[in-house]
Amino acid sequence: MSNQQGNIGYGILGFCIPLVGLILFLVWKDEKPGDAKMAGVGALVSVIVGAFFYIISFVVGMASMSVFVG
Repeated sequence: MSNQQGNIGYGILGFCIPLVGLILFLVWKDEKPGDAKMAGVGALVSVIVGAFFYIISFVVGMASMSVFVG
């Protein structure tokens, strides 16, 4: 597999552990650009999905509070 394409395993690792994905991206961005991109994208997707679920849980929590209060 060429370095330009990247390894999906690093994307999965970055998704599961975003800090590791960010570190791998920063370390490999010049040496292994494909693998670095996969790790960085995995970390970015993980952070976006986490923020989305946090916002959804906040909205649902506020909605359920208004049902009990009002």
